[in-house]
Parts: sequence; C-alpha cells; structure tokens
Amino acid sequence: MLTLPNLLTLSRIVAVPVLVALLWAPSTVEFALAFALYALVCVTDYFDGWLARRMKTVSRLGAFLDPIADKIMVAAVLLMLVSTRQQGVEPVIAGPHIVAALVILLREILVSGLREFLGGLQVSVPVSHLAKWKTTFQMVALGALILAGAVEGDWVLRVGLACLWAAALLTLVTGWAYLRIGLRHMA
Repeated sequence: MLTLPNLLTLSRIVAVPVLVALLWAPSTVEFALAFALYALVCVTDYFDGWLARRMKTVSRLGAFLDPIADKIMVAAVLLMLVSTRQQGVEPVIAGPHIVAALVILLREILVSGLREFLGGLQVSVPVSHLAKWKTTFQMVALGALILAGAVEGDWVLRVGLACLWAAALLTLVTGWAYLRIGLRHMA
C-alpha cells in the first residue's frame, strides 16, 4: 500500500491544507509560494500514475485515491480563488467567472457520484481524451490564477480566466458524455 506512487498521491492530499493556508489572506509572496506548491502537486499528479505503471505497482488504493486527490485539490483551489482578496481588490475569480468555476466544481461532484454508482454495477467509465484536455486546461487555469497574484500586470490573470472558461466548456462536454453513459445503466 505504501508504494512510491501511493505516497505521491497521499502527498497531494496533504498539500491541500497548505495551499488553502497560503491562499487564505495572501500577499504576493504567499501567492508565489502557493503557485510553487501547486506546480509541484501537478507534477506529482503526472508522476504517480506514470510510476505506478512503470513499476507495475498499480493498486486499488492508488486508483481510488488519485481521482479523490485531484477533486479535493481542484475544489479547494477554486473555492479559495473565489473568496481570496489580495490587498482589498476583488477575488481572483469574480463576477461571471464564478459560473465557470461552479460548472467545474459541479461536474467534479456529478462525475464522482456517477463513477461510484456505476462502480457498484461493475461498469467502468474510462477517462476520455477530451477529459484529459479538460484536466490540462483546468491545471493551467488554476496555476495561472494563483500566479496572477504574484506577478505584475494582468496578462497572467487573463490567460488563467481564458483557460478556466475553456476548462468549463470541456467540462460540460465531457460531463454530458459521462452522464449519457451512466443513464444507459440507470434504466
């Protein structure tokens, strides 16, 4: 159970409270530290699966914890970026951009519940290619939005918000595809 890939997955879960603490009332330095930690977490997300396959240590625990670690991190970062104010300015994700964050958050909950339901029926729902693109846009968006608090100018914020909307759009498409699969097994 305590293989290197599983330890990397567990480290992502442990990193979430640290990310939340850094984003609680951040200064430029805390945003920079949060970005560094977030980038490290994203790298471990890639390597835990890669190492598990390469070392032939793919486990049920890892398969269970990996998506949970991802969803916990995404939800925590989204919530913090919606609520975090830097030196009295509006939150990083504000106004209509909250809709994109909400779409992503709701899809994470829906797909988790759907996978749990289908798992009980012994139906597996593989991750689609489009869902991998969604994850990429989501990771870039959250990283850029965190980094935006640490750098001058608003170009990083604009990139982050554009990627957030791209992730939200792909979230709707992939969420609908997963839901269609699930509905076939609910009759």
